Amino acid sequence: MEKRDVIFGFIGTGNMGGALARAVRRRLDGSRILLANRSPEKAGLLAEALQAKAVKNEDVARQADYIFLGVKPQMMEGMLKEIGPILAQREKSFVLVTMAAGLTIDRIRELAGEKAYPVIRIMPNTPVSVGEGIVLYSCSDNVTEENRRLFLEVCGDAGSFSAIEEGKIDAGSAVAGCGPAFVEIFLEAMADGGVACGLSRAQALQFAAQMMAGTAKLALETGQHPGVLKDAVCSPGGTTIQGVRQLEEGAFRGTVMNAVIAAYEKTLELQR
Repeated sequence: MEKRDVIFGFIGTGNMGGALARAVRRRLDGSRILLANRSPEKAGLLAEALQAKAVKNEDVARQADYIFLGVKPQMMEGMLKEIGPILAQREKSFVLVTMAAGLTIDRIRELAGEKAYPVIRIMPNTPVSVGEGIVLYSCSDNVTEENRRLFLEVCGDAGSFSAIEEGKIDAGSAVAGCGPAFVEIFLEAMADGGVACGLSRAQALQFAAQMMAGTAKLALETGQHPGVLKDAVCSPGGTTIQGVRQLEEGAFRGTVMNAVIAAYEKTLELQR
């Protein structure tokens, strides 16, 4: 199948489903994107913006080659029970793409009523909305190389994609998926500190955000350990090391580690 012939369908057009649909639209004609949502008005607005098609869940299940399941984990069973009979009647192959936390590939197959459906399990994060996300993904053993290639090609503008064994995807999500919330708290705190020192709110936020973006790029492009990059800023007897001392006294590292572990443990609870 060629990119020009493929149909991508989204059941659920919330923050993440909508962001992925926008990324897909940058590489796929709108006529090949189907959007369905519990609120038809929401799907309609996004469809208008993307020049895509607003449809019902069953239309996505019947027509799409890649069916993105963008509903909350607690709603997945009901939604798959609804479209399961339609999937079972299809003669043309398709791929289910799930982004629900805590639901394994096997569980998605079980809920869909057929254990042999090809499934790609993804865990995206919110920066996909600006093309700078990281999307962790794991494929069932019957997802073909062509399935995978086309998926990565069409979704490529969401950001970077990293294949990971399914047993580690929850741990990866605790870092990459939950991490933006932790980073936003740090960003806000940095800006608050700048305001306390006399900067305007706009200045403080701009400086802090650009600092974080640049620091992340520095780490990625140099490949140096964060400790080495930190030491390069901490001059003996200087200002930065005093700030680092305050972070250490506040158990900054331990608190961040605990946040990641708590998010991971919650994901494991969702599987039970």
